[in-house]
Order: sequence, then structure tokens, then C-alpha cells
Amino acid sequence: MIGQDVEVPDASATSRLLTDLASLVGEAHVLTDPDVTASYGIDWSRRFSGPVLAVVRPADTAQVAAVVAVVVAAGVPVLPQGGNTGLVGGSVPSPEGPAVVVISTRRLTHLDPVDDLAGQVTVGAGVVLADLQRHVSAAGWEYGVDLAARDSATVGGTIATNAGGIRVCCHGMTRRQVVGIEAVLPDSSVISHLAGLPKDNTGYDLTGLMVGSEGTLGIVTGARLRLVRPAIASAVALIGVRDAADALALVRSIVPRGVRLLAGEILDAATLRLVCDVTGFPWPLADHADHVLLVETESPAPGEIALDIPLDRDAVVAVDAADRARFWAYRDRVSECLSTLGVPHRFDISVPLERIDEFVAEMRNRLVSIAEVHTVLVFGHLVDGNLHIEVLGPDADDERADALVLRCVADHGGSISAEHGVGRAKAAYLGLSRSEAEIAAMRAVKAAFDPHALFNPGVLLP
Repeated sequence: MIGQDVEVPDASATSRLLTDLASLVGEAHVLTDPDVTASYGIDWSRRFSGPVLAVVRPADTAQVAAVVAVVVAAGVPVLPQGGNTGLVGGSVPSPEGPAVVVISTRRLTHLDPVDDLAGQVTVGAGVVLADLQRHVSAAGWEYGVDLAARDSATVGGTIATNAGGIRVCCHGMTRRQVVGIEAVLPDSSVISHLAGLPKDNTGYDLTGLMVGSEGTLGIVTGARLRLVRPAIASAVALIGVRDAADALALVRSIVPRGVRLLAGEILDAATLRLVCDVTGFPWPLADHADHVLLVETESPAPGEIALDIPLDRDAVVAVDAADRARFWAYRDRVSECLSTLGVPHRFDISVPLERIDEFVAEMRNRLVSIAEVHTVLVFGHLVDGNLHIEVLGPDADDERADALVLRCVADHGGSISAEHGVGRAKAAYLGLSRSEAEIAAMRAVKAAFDPHALFNPGVLLP
């Protein structure tokens, strides 16, 4: 929440800064009305918020560079922001201040024609994932990153956080899809490397460095993206399982050799019951199950099923588009339904596949020590070892559950962030997943790019 002792910029200096910004992007694209800027200062989780001095909406990379030069010269912190769908406070200001200038990339929406020969496309950072997917689909291709927030999340935001999503088991994380990048650095210089050459061995991989940097090293304004061929057809199954181990063994046995696994998700019974209660969806299986596995595989032809599900399993299978979408809705609507319960403490973690059940049991046992905890829900990208954990009960500012869950992750050899980034929420816990030497190296990189520490201060590094 916003702190009480926020640093307030000098009024005359602020007035000059706003006038300079308006001269660069137009007065209509410098937002200062608190009622308008409020949504830019709080993230999707509703746990993290901070003060916004102004929101600036540049139209192109040149304007972004000009805006950065003016804001940095004024000594004001810069916060790049795309769709603001983050859940770890990485896309909003620090509650302690000072007030920041949010540089929104939402006007950077160019979509170049698909390069059919290379299987690539160049797009602006403000393009929404759903629009990108429709654009490349019309040309017979698919973008390998998909997630529930596809209608709001932007390409630049997903690059900044190295987003994962539901197709990682098939196509990999965002980093694997980015073959070129354009970005504005804190000194207002522009790096642009958008050729997308499969072989380009010319020094440091600045594209890879920008992916996952969470706006601390620069502002991504455009990207060259690798595309994949879409599945010929697919089938989606919902199957009752005992636990993660049962689900993983089942995936190995029911997906025939040579068949492309498109997704493998798991929801515990409490999560699925919540979705059913809030949405009115029916319970999808014949009987109760401790967990439900959602698995999707490519089919050789429309209407066919490339899954060998044993007859004694409680399962339903969908092959037509409407039923596949209906089955996926049980997974896609989870975050929306969780929001009806209050402000949860959300965790995005990964642990070794063979330790998932052990970790979940130990985590639940440890959470019993916090009397305020009344609900713990677990779901996520099973075959990647990526779990999403929702803890309800403690106040938004109560860090006890955060410390407990993240330390349990470290004790089981996992990572405190699988796909959402570190943000502000986990910066203090970075040492659980990174050594002192690694953090020192990260700080050196940050200092080299951003010597005045004005780009997204307080995010990623403790």
C-alpha cells in the first residue's frame, strides 16, 4: 500500500518536467489526474501500489528515448509499464516513493507482416498477446507464449518478465521466442537488433539480457519473435488424479510416442470447486477427485484423439473447438475467481518434479503455524514443475506467509519465481535462489546500464 512519507517533488521542477514531456508526446498523452493515474499505480494482485507523478504515453521508440532523456535529467524514477498484469509489484511504484513517471508502452502497437520464410514477426512492445496471436494465425503461424491474461498482457511486459504460460512444455519460455530486440537504455540511447538471424555470434547477447530484466535495464519498445506452426488439431482431457506424482506418471503413459504434448496443468479439488462455485460451471468429472489433470495433445486430424487414457480413469475428452475452450475455461478462470475471496498472497514457484507432493505437504504443514491462514489453493503448470499457490487470510502487508512459503521452496531445491518475475514482492528473498556472487554480478550489470538507479528502483534486486 502507498506509504505515508512519500517524497514530493518540487512543484516548479515538476511543472517544468510536465511541460517538457507534453512538448514531446502531446498534452493528451501526459496524464496527471489522480483518478486517471490511480490504475497505473496498483498491480493486478492488489497487494502492491505506489505514487505516480505522471503517466506518459509515447507513440514510438524515438519518443520513448526523448522522454527518458528528460525524466532522467530531472532525477525522477522511471517505471516502464505494459498491460500492468503483473502479480509481484514489478510494474508499479514503490509504496515508499518517490513518485515516478510511468512510461506506458501501450501506443507501441505496430504489427509488421509475418516473415513466412523465416517464421518470424517484428512487433511493438505494446501489442497485446491476443492481438499478436490473431495476427500471426491469419498467416498460418502461432506465437509460442499463451497465458490467461492474453487479452491484457503486452509483448513488452512478457519479455520484461520472461513470461511462461500454458505452452512452456511445448515451446519454452518467452526468452526462447525472442530473436531480436529494440530497447531504450537509461542514457536514452537505443539498441536495435531486429534481424532475427539464426546464427549471429557477435559478442554479448543483449537481447537475452533484456529478457527477464523487469524494466531495470531499459524499456523494450519492439521485438523480433520466433513463430511456430500451430497444431493440426488437438484434444483436451480432464482426468481425476490422486496427486502430482500420479498425474505425472499418467502424462508419461497416456501421451503416445511422437505425439506433441501441448499442455499439462493441474488443479487441486478446492481450486476447481471455487471455479465451479463462482462461474456456475458444473463439476466436470463423474466423481470427486483430489486433483484434476488437464492435458492437451496434438491430434493427427480434426476429431481424432491422440491420448491413451485407461478405461478405469474418471475422465472427459474434448475434440471440437467449443468443448476444448469450455475445458480450458476451468483453468483460465482461476485468477478471476480467486479475486472474489479477497486479496490473496500469490506465489509462483518451481520445484523438481519428483518433489512436488513432498513440497506441497510440507508447505501446508508450515502454514498451519499462521493462525490467520484459512485457505491454501494449489494449481499450475504441472509438467514444468511450476506451481501457483494462493494463501488467503493474512493481511496484504503481512509477510509471514511469504517468508514461510519461499523458504520452503528453497529447502526443496526450487526457485522462488518460475514465470512472474521477482518484482518487489520477492526482491528481499532473492538470496534464497541466487548466490551472493550471482547477485553481485547482477548489481554490476545494473550499475553499468543504470548508474543513477532510476529505472524501476527496488524491483528485482534487494
